[in-house]
Amino acid sequence: MRLSTRSHDRDAAGFVHVYPVLSRRSRGVSVGINLNTNNACNWRCIYCQVPGLVRGAAPPLDLDLLEGELRTFLADVVHGDWMQANVPEGARRLNDLALSGNGEATTSRQFDEVVARLCAVLDDFGLTGEVKLVLITNGSLVQRPEVARGLARMARANGEVWFKLDRATREGRAAWNDVELSDARVEENLRRCAATCRTRVQTIVMALDGEPPSAPEQAAYLDFLARQVAAGVPLVDVLLYGLERTSHQPEAPRLAKLPDEWLEGYAARIRAATGLAVEVHP
Repeated sequence: MRLSTRSHDRDAAGFVHVYPVLSRRSRGVSVGINLNTNNACNWRCIYCQVPGLVRGAAPPLDLDLLEGELRTFLADVVHGDWMQANVPEGARRLNDLALSGNGEATTSRQFDEVVARLCAVLDDFGLTGEVKLVLITNGSLVQRPEVARGLARMARANGEVWFKLDRATREGRAAWNDVELSDARVEENLRRCAATCRTRVQTIVMALDGEPPSAPEQAAYLDFLARQVAAGVPLVDVLLYGLERTSHQPEAPRLAKLPDEWLEGYAARIRAATGLAVEVHP
């Protein structure tokens, strides 16, 4: 097994919940924690690379299995030669444990318990503070008590949230994420999340039917972020990235990568409009 940024195979290590990936945004190895082994999500983003994606929530979890898999894998990384055997030279750095996978992790009613287990494992391996705990989320369920508790626990462990914001209009979200969500709810969710745990905005941009996001969509996105900054919402930065892996959704033939120059230009506009730092990952 050689890791690549173009493949985030959930079976790469032979586990049910734990899968290592070479992450562009992490610039090293990210250990994915997949809670949605049933390929279920409450959104359906048109660029999603999960095959057989269905609407729904994460299934009941065997927490002992998840924890055991993580301990086994980390032992091989920390004490064995896993990095040398599987990761290209120059990327052999364990960056984070990422609650991500084949659906929205916060749909799990055991979310807080999962976070507690992950924190305990990091402590036991002496990795707390060295290896980050990251939640990659659409942010739609941060109001749930078990999610709020999990986010607070992450904050105490110096964790961070990557909050998906692909579009800033209701119409854009319906077309891009296949979800009906008001602007007010997105704003409320983002503010609640950022008030609880270190929060970075993650945004994907690509061409749909040969065209980048429309001028009104771009303006709405810039205005949304500028409004949050003006209101004192403690956003860390923006992770702006392009299409890298193949979508398994019906819209896949309509999607295409935008030129690097387009992403860099858009990043410059975000910086100018908001004052936020922007990382670009073409």
